[in-house]
Amino acid sequence: MKLALKIDVQTLRGTRQGVPRLIELLQKHNARATFFFCVGPDHSARFVKQLLRTKILKYYGIPSLLYGVALPGPDIGKKCGDIMRKTRDAGNEVGLQAYDAAAWLNHAAQGDAVWSEKQMRLGCERFAEIFGEPPVARAAAGWQMSLHAYRMSQRMGFQYCSDTRGRCPFIPIYHGEIIACPQLPTTLPTLDEAITTARLEGCAEHILNSSSDAPATGHLYTLRAELEGMKLAPIFERLMQGWRDRGFELVALRDLYASLETGRLPRHEVELGKWPGTNSVIMLQAREFLAA
Repeated sequence: MKLALKIDVQTLRGTRQGVPRLIELLQKHNARATFFFCVGPDHSARFVKQLLRTKILKYYGIPSLLYGVALPGPDIGKKCGDIMRKTRDAGNEVGLQAYDAAAWLNHAAQGDAVWSEKQMRLGCERFAEIFGEPPVARAAAGWQMSLHAYRMSQRMGFQYCSDTRGRCPFIPIYHGEIIACPQLPTTLPTLDEAITTARLEGCAEHILNSSSDAPATGHLYTLRAELEGMKLAPIFERLMQGWRDRGFELVALRDLYASLETGRLPRHEVELGKWPGTNSVIMLQAREFLAA
């Protein structure tokens, strides 16, 4: 049984520190993964600072037009291209998460067609500069999508995307429109979600227990370079060993995709909703299209 590992890499620090650590752990356990990189500016600290600045400026009555201004963040792709290429050269799959993760997380769900296309093209162009070829897979930051973003996923020619939470691979239907790009959804709780329902020392066991009821196509686990690649690396190592003990083969998403008969995938509607363990509104796999 396959268990695909999807690694989100959203920050400069996560790329520099978390990714090399994760490569070591994967090699130690004879595992492969798909790293979805953010390849443009890192604005992860911008919104906290902006929030504080906004409150102060509002207090003093300074017009709101001024407190949207922020300095550009460090460019992850330009500073860490060598680390990204070493990730691929170590035998892992690489894909695109976003050009600017913070921008995607905050605006993707409401972004219009022009905004969505610009963000995705910027990401694909920078990815091609780093790796010498365009991405064949994409995973939206924070599972944030819109109809325009789904349409662009189809137009950009990705082999597959992983933009949803759900139960099994499927062809998405959004607002009655077929999106001809297979979705490989995250099927397991994430580590930060597990921590909200189990103590830190028990969260690995919580995720392992959730893995026991695997769909025929296998599971998909999403982790973050900023968490499992850093302070929580020992928990991820326990997870890998636990999955091995349960007979799972730890693979990249391309291996899961290669095992599918894509022409026979079910069609499922996608919808915004909340996933257990989090208050965020994200894109979810819903009922099978036209099912009785």
